[in-house]
Amino acid sequence: MDKLTAELMRKMIAFSEGNLHDINHFLKVYAYARTIAIGEGVPDDVRTTVEIAAIVHDIACPLCRVKYGNSNGKKQEEEGIGLTRTFLSDSGLSEAMRERIVYLVGHHHTPAGVDGPDYQILLGADYLVNADEMNASPENIRTMKRTLFRTATGRALLEACYAAARDA
Repeated sequence: MDKLTAELMRKMIAFSEGNLHDINHFLKVYAYARTIAIGEGVPDDVRTTVEIAAIVHDIACPLCRVKYGNSNGKKQEEEGIGLTRTFLSDSGLSEAMRERIVYLVGHHHTPAGVDGPDYQILLGADYLVNADEMNASPENIRTMKRTLFRTATGRALLEACYAAARDA
């Protein structure tokens, strides 16, 4: 699957049409997601699912910026479902894995109802990057540590990156 993941990474970089912020964002989320998945020892299929979801999780951002004037998380989720389904249609992934990735993209800003390690890992990986990009307050970081981070690896990364998380 690593070859397919690399091909989807290349395809998503091309899809991003040179928007380095978007590209750098998903590359960082991918790196954290892979690190957490390996650290948690999830099965290979779950690791692959979360890695691909991390690559495509913000696929709707360009469309949302044009259509709504911003990249609101809920709109990203709504618009991302169809875009992800189309993006992955010729990937060769099983229908079950494609639909799980579509589901994750459609919920990556929804911390309620986490139903698997792939979902939990994606939420944590995306927050690790977003906290930096939005210059999250120490209180926000402490709150997210208590409410969002459930994996030992994700918590360790949060604490390593943010002093506020070590205080929580």
